[in-house]
Amino acid sequence: MGDPVEHATGLEKRELMAKVAGNENPFDLKVIKRGPGTKDKPNEIPSAFDARLVGCICEEESTSVNWMWLYKGQPRRCECGHWFNLVHKAPV
Repeated sequence: MGDPVEHATGLEKRELMAKVAGNENPFDLKVIKRGPGTKDKPNEIPSAFDARLVGCICEEESTSVNWMWLYKGQPRRCECGHWFNLVHKAPV
């Protein structure tokens, strides 16, 4: 079989093209390290949609995840005090 990029179609092809262009995380599935997370400077979470389910590991050694929905234009505070904001990202 030839080059997988030439053989692929649809979403798979767009994913492979993004990886060829240097984007190893085209769907933003990898863990995002929290920043300051203040109300004035919230952690920015990329999404091509108007809502996204995110999990916050509130303490570094914690084995549980605090899940919450983020909505476009509505910054949200986690129970641990960190703020998150959904920011637009072009779809793959």
